[in-house]
Amino acid sequence: MATSGSFPLRIFCLHGYRQSEKTFRQKTGSLRKILKNKAELVYITAPNLVPNKEDNDVGESTQVEDQYGWWFSSPDDTYHAQNHTDCCKGYEQSIEKIAQFMNDNGPFDGILAFSQGASLLSLICALKETGDVRFSFKFAILVAGFRSRQSQHEKLYETVITTPSLHVIGDTDQVIQREMSDELLCKFKDPVVLRHPGGHFIPTSSQQKQVYLQFLNNFRDVC
Repeated sequence: MATSGSFPLRIFCLHGYRQSEKTFRQKTGSLRKILKNKAELVYITAPNLVPNKEDNDVGESTQVEDQYGWWFSSPDDTYHAQNHTDCCKGYEQSIEKIAQFMNDNGPFDGILAFSQGASLLSLICALKETGDVRFSFKFAILVAGFRSRQSQHEKLYETVITTPSLHVIGDTDQVIQREMSDELLCKFKDPVVLRHPGGHFIPTSSQQKQVYLQFLNNFRDVC
């Protein structure tokens, strides 16, 4: 049964590393058009500010638009998805912020997440699987997702995740390689997989549109 309101579904959206609520809303513009009158997408910004300075054309350091991450894999506030480390600085703050946001603004039917956000979503799904009552939702959509390589998260991946999931994987993704996304699939029971020939983005061609809509049809009363 879908939640009340003007949309059949409400979907909570988690951005990628070095993004924000604003930039992810922009990057999901085509997806929002696909889901017009079908789902409301609700956004949040991660709590961890990424140090972000660039040199201008005269060699001066200038601050660009603020960028955020869900956690850092190094104490110097940087993140690399491929690195196996013992550092997950900022992770607990992100979990607490998301739990509070869902409590204050929910209920949500599902969560859609991109890149580092999708890695975080896999951990949230695992927490939900273990009975964490802070997280209540029906489905997960993970775009360019991957298994976190921080040692503190290993135990969470011991549980098979039964939450219905759609995994969107780019064959030519150079940021999160296809193999990293494939590695995450085995942690989910009966995952739906959408493969596309592109890279590190949310694909929205007519063929891919049908996959999204068919998946979401399982969770709403009106198409």
